[in-house]
Amino acid sequence: MTAQLAPKQYTPKKWDLSGLQGISDDTLQIHFGLYEGYVKNTNTLNERLSELRSGGKNSGADPAFAELVRRLGWEFNGMRLHEYYFDNLTKNPKNAPGNGKLYDLAGSSFGSFENWKKDFAAIGAMRGIGWAIAFEDQASNSLVNIWIGDHNINELAGCEPILVMDLWEHAFLRDYKPAEKSKYIEAFLAHVDWDVAAKRLT
Repeated sequence: MTAQLAPKQYTPKKWDLSGLQGISDDTLQIHFGLYEGYVKNTNTLNERLSELRSGGKNSGADPAFAELVRRLGWEFNGMRLHEYYFDNLTKNPKNAPGNGKLYDLAGSSFGSFENWKKDFAAIGAMRGIGWAIAFEDQASNSLVNIWIGDHNINELAGCEPILVMDLWEHAFLRDYKPAEKSKYIEAFLAHVDWDVAAKRLT
């Protein structure tokens, strides 16, 4: 039997985002804890899958193996999308770009940067829980705004997340009533680190 490599272990990242206007420190602490749970679960699933593979039990017909693989997609994307989300926030925001690659790509995709930003906010305001994500589609050289419900469903193949906004209840309900989600969206957009978003472009 071929020896298996030790499973990848992920370490939770840390962010100093205290003092955001419109997203409380209490909400952030709860959110960081949730993210750390995704990291822990990703590591646990990788360990269990490694054990099955080492024992030759990685059969697609094995329900236990299949369920763990499916669950890994959920936990891993929960971890990674939160990293995108926290990475593209800053407590020292600059004005939205008035030029540059992100500005130009938004304009060519939506008519103007403001049109793109308005569309992104509108997707975030849709009913339901999930994520609003602006992807770069390298094949068409355009930005695509999309809603993702579950972490592991509706990801766009071959596309890079450029801006990620969490719209699950834990991201805003401690600060706003359900009918006030638009206020959270405004707070999020006011604290976007546009430099980070621009650097994600290929």
